[in-house]
Amino acid sequence: MIASLDGVVGAVAADSLVLEVGGVGYRIFVAPAVLAAVEPGRRLRLHTHHLVREDLQALYGFRTPEELGFFGLLLTVTGVGPKVALGLLGSRHVADLQLAIMADDQGLLTAVPGVGRRLAARIVLELREKVAAAGIAATTPGGVGAGTLLAEGDVVGALQALGYTLAEAREAARHARAGGAGTGSLEDRVKAALRSLSGG
Repeated sequence: MIASLDGVVGAVAADSLVLEVGGVGYRIFVAPAVLAAVEPGRRLRLHTHHLVREDLQALYGFRTPEELGFFGLLLTVTGVGPKVALGLLGSRHVADLQLAIMADDQGLLTAVPGVGRRLAARIVLELREKVAAAGIAATTPGGVGAGTLLAEGDVVGALQALGYTLAEAREAARHARAGGAGTGSLEDRVKAALRSLSGG
């Protein structure tokens, strides 16, 4: 499996680019925002999802591990293929999409070409459950020493399960607590942290 590539942009197409690595050109499908920021001859590093099927092999590239992780999460939803998942990631920041899913904001999802009302509802249903499960798994067993640090640890764990780094998750949890979101359900605290990540 190809997890990341670092090389020189050889060519840019409408929905992909060619990254030259060690004399080999890899065609990588990327979001429009990535295409807009690159030009042939410049060095680029991408985190990649290597899709292998019986009739297809394709690489999808992302600027951050968070985008890559969320892409993989979207692909677990019935009816969401790589094109739709890439379209969703190209439409908004990852934190905005996560917040929309947790807040059941289907309108934000249906604004993306290829995402109808039924698919948006399915994305919300299936991914909210996964986010909730990740939050529960992140809770310290036994609940011993429940308090500010434990509550913040729950949020950090949930954000890490969503693909954020430990440093990003800690900073977002701290901002959420400072903004008055230190109490309430885990879901509310994670929403507040996601808002801080998206600059909201």
